[in-house]
Amino acid sequence: MRRHKAGRPAWHAALIVALAACSTAHAADSRTDAEARARALVARMNFDEKIGQLLNVAPAVPRLGIPAYNWWTESLHGAMGPIPTTNFPEPIGLAASFDAPLLRQVAGAISVEVRALHTLGRQTGHLGRIGTGLDTWSPNINIFRDPRWGRGQETYGEDPHLTAALGVAFIGGMQGANPDLPDVVATPKHFAVHSGPESTRHVADVFVSRHDLEDTYLPAFRAAIVDAGAGSIMCAYNRINGQPACGSELLMKEHLRGAWGFKGYVVSDCDAVTDISEQHKYAPDPAAAVAVALKAGTDNECNTKTLGDVPNLEARYREAWQRGLIGTADIDQALVRLFSARYRNGDLAGLAQRAGRTPVPVSAIGSAAHQELALQAATKSLVLLKNDGVLPLRPGLKLAVVGPLADATRVLRGNYSSTQSAPPVSVVDGLRRVLPAASVRLVPAGPSVTDGDPVPREALLSPDGKPGLQADYYNRNAQAYDSKPAATRVEPGLESHALELKEVAERHKVEWTGFLVAPESGMYRIGVSGVQGALTVDGKPAVEASAYSKWAEPLQLADVRLEKGQRYPLRFHAETGGSGVPGLFWKRVSTDVDADLRAGVADADVVVAVVGLTSDLEGEEMAVKAEGFSGGDKTTLELPADQRRLLDRARALGKPLVVVLMNGSALDLTWAKDNAAAILEAWYPGQSGGLAVARVLTGASDPGGRLPLTFYRGLGDLPPFDDYTMKGRTYRYYGGTPVYPFGAGLSYTTFGYAPLKIENVGGAPENGIVVTTEVTNTGGRAGDEVAQLYLTPPAMEGAPRLALRGFQRLSLEPGERRRISFRLSPRDLSFVTRDGIRQLTPGQYKVSVGSGQPAAGVAGREAPLTLRRSAVLPQ
Repeated sequence: MRRHKAGRPAWHAALIVALAACSTAHAADSRTDAEARARALVARMNFDEKIGQLLNVAPAVPRLGIPAYNWWTESLHGAMGPIPTTNFPEPIGLAASFDAPLLRQVAGAISVEVRALHTLGRQTGHLGRIGTGLDTWSPNINIFRDPRWGRGQETYGEDPHLTAALGVAFIGGMQGANPDLPDVVATPKHFAVHSGPESTRHVADVFVSRHDLEDTYLPAFRAAIVDAGAGSIMCAYNRINGQPACGSELLMKEHLRGAWGFKGYVVSDCDAVTDISEQHKYAPDPAAAVAVALKAGTDNECNTKTLGDVPNLEARYREAWQRGLIGTADIDQALVRLFSARYRNGDLAGLAQRAGRTPVPVSAIGSAAHQELALQAATKSLVLLKNDGVLPLRPGLKLAVVGPLADATRVLRGNYSSTQSAPPVSVVDGLRRVLPAASVRLVPAGPSVTDGDPVPREALLSPDGKPGLQADYYNRNAQAYDSKPAATRVEPGLESHALELKEVAERHKVEWTGFLVAPESGMYRIGVSGVQGALTVDGKPAVEASAYSKWAEPLQLADVRLEKGQRYPLRFHAETGGSGVPGLFWKRVSTDVDADLRAGVADADVVVAVVGLTSDLEGEEMAVKAEGFSGGDKTTLELPADQRRLLDRARALGKPLVVVLMNGSALDLTWAKDNAAAILEAWYPGQSGGLAVARVLTGASDPGGRLPLTFYRGLGDLPPFDDYTMKGRTYRYYGGTPVYPFGAGLSYTTFGYAPLKIENVGGAPENGIVVTTEVTNTGGRAGDEVAQLYLTPPAMEGAPRLALRGFQRLSLEPGERRRISFRLSPRDLSFVTRDGIRQLTPGQYKVSVGSGQPAAGVAGREAPLTLRRSAVLPQ
């Protein structure tokens, strides 16, 4: 190391200068200050310390006072950590609310809980584990272009404008008022042309036109960076037009760092960097792969091998540097971006602009206000698609609640959510709470592919008779596990709470013992995940796990006859580094479905059938092979076969049938539209979903959600799944007649619209316009309306049929009238040419504001708009 004459290292003078600049330039903005501190810090690090920081698990550097940090934090619709957190509706349900202010509130609540989990990590010494960081890999703003995609449930639907508006709201709520001093750094994903199939995502080369890129795939990401100031972004797995997304000059340089001026950091999707050589064969070896990503601007690599504490993952960067594929400047640039973020979010102390901010206490998690917000969000996410008058349910009716999801709770959580949240409320329990004096009868269903809910604490007993299971936590030393447990607790179920416990080491195992006690005699389907061991019935293992389950493997359920009140011994264990989250699941099922259905419905006035899918069938790259599902994606738009049979049999019994759907994607609702008395789309509504459904079914709340997706009749209406061309997809380019269109949804009241008034901004429409109308509740009860503004362009190559350009959700009392305005910028008025140029195009347009798409038979008004000048807009 080169030294000055005084014997001090070269970095010392640079450090003094940088810190002096930071302390004297008190008027400097926080980003400049943070970057100066980050550069000074990086200058003090040696090479080995530097390259260790490039992975998602960044080790501590004690000599520099740098604590361990893990960039892997998830909070798509609720913080994910070691203690119960608030579980909000799946994003597709949040999108159905058409309520941007609500999204900002939800994200703000999640941000509080993410920060509280960081506090917990500091208190327990478990910083460096997943879920302890002050950044989050959310939101998912990919466009849900095809209903087959299993991860579409994580998005805000099929429309670029809706996705952009809700993404901006979520990022604002997560980061707070000042994106340069974020409460939690938001990471929109997956940049950018990434929406299935799951089975080919690591190898697919997606070719997309400049038109579709600018028109569909990039607008939400641009809004997230330019308008919301997101501090991070996640690049995707697949290639785009020949280059891996994490090494794409088109995406990373031309758009992100170039046209959009992004100053934050880029994180890879997990294993996307290794895919560059191992799957795409774009680079010849792992060292060349990390060079491709780093040189393109991927600052932080998520690698799933960090889950198993695999050592020397940073060696690929050392080799790339030794071979001259990357330089020290490339490494330093990435680290300055990363450490700057850690200063600005408060993980690293020293930034004057953050002085005085106190940590969020752990007690802020799951507050009463957050619980109430989860119920409000779930209620606003529900979409009433059909109602022949049976709803709202009248007091005194006798209800038969049928279907495999009637009493289900795991379905409520959706994917990318904590297995621990407030006690979930199923639909049948919700109806019993809202209608305490009514007859609400649960009719057990037969075995279904959706089966498997967490066994409740009340059905478990520890060895000394307490509700739950005894959990013994054993630390691992260099050779083996300790003989005595570091902690012994009674847990609510087959759960590990090691990250709550300071005395439990990073490497440990958990042993659970106790008994399973059935509340009713009958046939149960029982399974476990993430553990080894057995449940014993009649002295023999009835449910046995001999090997740890892998990521996203389906539950293996065994049929077991249990007797009410009898204790069935169980013993399971799990070790750190194993795959799969520990869990014990069951479902009581009927052994004579037809007989139970006839008996259960016999004296009912109305049948409520709760059917749909689960995130164990549709989701991220899963090992699912079942009728209608493959690898996490769907191969049909139909409900599972057992549910179709159930609905047919229930309808044949002659009682009014109310269908409640839980799903994360569009289904073919042709049968339900023709046969059901009412249809309520509930998505995966979160912890309070059953209560929200009950409130809407009974009229305690008005249904005000709208579809963020087109519900087609079948896959024959769509182009091939792996074709990313937008022609023939979504309401903007689909020419057929859907079962239910994008934007559809009913209320228990009616609304009317006054004629539109259009005013130019700055004297000409090309500068923007303001559209004003009045909305009136013309019915006899309070209700929610979503006023939707669509712009229909003149005939031009590349333009869609029409496009959403504004929306507002309103709650109006009977007879109440409210004036609303939409301000459309030049960008809102623009469309994209065939060659991918966004511009204002002269011609005659139509502006429509109403309860849904124009010409859909809903309330609304239209007005003409003429643009006379052409103008090209920036990328």
